[in-house]
Amino acid sequence: MPDFRLKQEGAELLPTAAWTQASPQRSAPKLLFIEDAIVTAVDGNPSLAEMQARYEALAEIPSQLGTLPDPILSLNAMNLPTDTFNVGQEAMTQMQVGISQVIPFPGKLALREGASEYEALAAGFWVDEVRLLLIRNVRSSWWQLYFLDRSLEIVDSNQDLVRQFIEVARTKYEVGGGLQQDVLLAQLELSKLIDQKIKLKAVRRNQAIQLNLLMDAPPNDALVLPLKVSLDMPEIANEKTLYERAETSRPLLKQKEHDIHAAQSRLELARKQYYPDFKLGVAYGNRSGDNPFPRGGARSDFLSVMFSFNLPIHSKRRLERAVSQRSLELQKRRYALRNEWGVVRSEISSATTDYFEARELFMLFQSGIVPQARQTVSSMLAGYQVSEVDFLNLVGSQVTLLKYEVQYWKALTEANQALARLDAAVGGERKL
Repeated sequence: MPDFRLKQEGAELLPTAAWTQASPQRSAPKLLFIEDAIVTAVDGNPSLAEMQARYEALAEIPSQLGTLPDPILSLNAMNLPTDTFNVGQEAMTQMQVGISQVIPFPGKLALREGASEYEALAAGFWVDEVRLLLIRNVRSSWWQLYFLDRSLEIVDSNQDLVRQFIEVARTKYEVGGGLQQDVLLAQLELSKLIDQKIKLKAVRRNQAIQLNLLMDAPPNDALVLPLKVSLDMPEIANEKTLYERAETSRPLLKQKEHDIHAAQSRLELARKQYYPDFKLGVAYGNRSGDNPFPRGGARSDFLSVMFSFNLPIHSKRRLERAVSQRSLELQKRRYALRNEWGVVRSEISSATTDYFEARELFMLFQSGIVPQARQTVSSMLAGYQVSEVDFLNLVGSQVTLLKYEVQYWKALTEANQALARLDAAVGGERKL
């Protein structure tokens, strides 16, 4: 009887699938490493660029609000007689030039400028937060794409394995040592794998579209990932330490803190509105003609100095409502910081839990389950050849091997995705 041995026996966990290789006539496409994907996304993502432009626009506002309003220049013809319009006819007729300046109550301009500065700084921290989330999404999407590549390779490899089963079953059937139903069962299993590959390829294409979107690349750009990656599972700090790092490093929390500072400045400004603003002016009036007898001589010019301020006596209710509004806005922003701090801690705890679980599963599959499953399939194939194992158990062992190989790569992917989430939750690279 022919000896059909399991071709996968002793193979590495990372097979090479033909569908990912370039044809001999074409140059191999450039591999997209995860670091390259991150750099491309950060440099070209339009959402991040939009937030950066918003921050830069807000940064131009404080100096505008902290500057005095423009002075007012006035040119006046005062007390002209309407019968002759002779500027020398009447003693009070004058051609006047004046300048005036509105001066807000001390502290108002500084508070307006300060509130705007805090809002601009908050927008800057939001840019940092969007960058963190973008990197997290790129890393997560890249690893998901890598997992789909490995899943497709596993399906290809298992198709080869099932074809071996078909040949073994057909040979046994032809020599009268097997059943036709074994051949049909193996062919059915092969059809299932073909169906699974079709679906996986569609999922992979959609995942590639999402990654291209994050990198601001055409949706139909082909993405080819490297075959091998680091299998290291780093140690991370405990949750309490990660909380402390997030409290000082997470841009989202800093944004909320600056929102509070802006709200405090606006509340103080609302209280300052009870105090009046001032207006200071000076005018010079040129007169024509002579003084009457007995004084005689040319008429002297006039100098006028003006000082005024508004009396907010009719706006008491409006000002009270404004102070109440700003107080509630400050309270709202404090609650927002408190809520976000709770969300950040939950993100850290959740990502930490997911990472440890995925890491343990990965190590279990790597050191025990997958090698054992491969040995089981190899042993059952040998046993089936000598009619010591029925074909249904052989197929069952192959299905189990497929499941465990996929779960192996899934555990690696989920561990790295959890690290991506944890890194973003804490506040950036190398803070774990």
